Amino acid sequence: MALKDLLVVVDDTAAAAARIDAAAQLAARTDGHITGLYPVVPLTLPGYVEAELPDEVRAMQRGYTENQTARAEALFTDAVRRNGLTDRSEWRVLYGHPTDSAALHGRYADVVVVGQADPHRDRDRPIALPQDLVFECGRPLLVVPYAGSFPHIGERVLVAWNGSREAARAVADAMPILTAAKRVVVMAVNPKAGPAGIGDEPGADIAKHLSRHGCRVEATHIVTDQIDPGDTLLNTVADESCDLLVMGAYGRSRLREQVLGGMTRYMLEHMTVPVLMSH
Repeated sequence: MALKDLLVVVDDTAAAAARIDAAAQLAARTDGHITGLYPVVPLTLPGYVEAELPDEVRAMQRGYTENQTARAEALFTDAVRRNGLTDRSEWRVLYGHPTDSAALHGRYADVVVVGQADPHRDRDRPIALPQDLVFECGRPLLVVPYAGSFPHIGERVLVAWNGSREAARAVADAMPILTAAKRVVVMAVNPKAGPAGIGDEPGADIAKHLSRHGCRVEATHIVTDQIDPGDTLLNTVADESCDLLVMGAYGRSRLREQVLGGMTRYMLEHMTVPVLMSH
């Protein structure tokens, strides 16, 4: 399946511009459609406080919301124009929690582009949280780091492979990107041996599958107890100049008391390049 319908979650953070650019360049490369979703969180006050608010305060609140929305739309419109997507774009403004809004609208897209949570800015503000969204929207996420710019995504790709259902789902979801990549490296970190493992040559089977789709792929693995598996992957990203990491997301939905897998949590906190993850 080609990535023909992308949804990017937009907010008023400094990282929004890089996220929108990443989504726009991916949509342009796949000849796809891009939708910008800007969730507005209504200010909820106790009824007695709301009733006593002066009209001037209400007007200030409306003005602030309209100003922030206009700024976000301007970022989206500029990225759309620069990438030749004016006729293949849509701008939506919704009232509601960002994660819930993105989960609902993301179900009608091929991939949802969302930002990594910034621990210094986003702790006390409602944003679309990747750790919730990956379990709730039923679509792959492209999570873009809150720091940095990413002019190229998907030219050199690292696939984190452990033979799991989630990893297989991520590879399938990323296939349109993998087949167009200049280089794909499949890496298994501390692969398990035995019947439930991934064979005597870890990663060889999935590399063979990718090669049948025309991917320029190679497989490698590493066994170490000296370096955290997450750091091992990120070190490989740096050493191989990768611009995208593909991995499965592990855990349970927050509807059942969300519990993230260790690697998923680590990557969401320490990513240095965009990460495409699926559950």
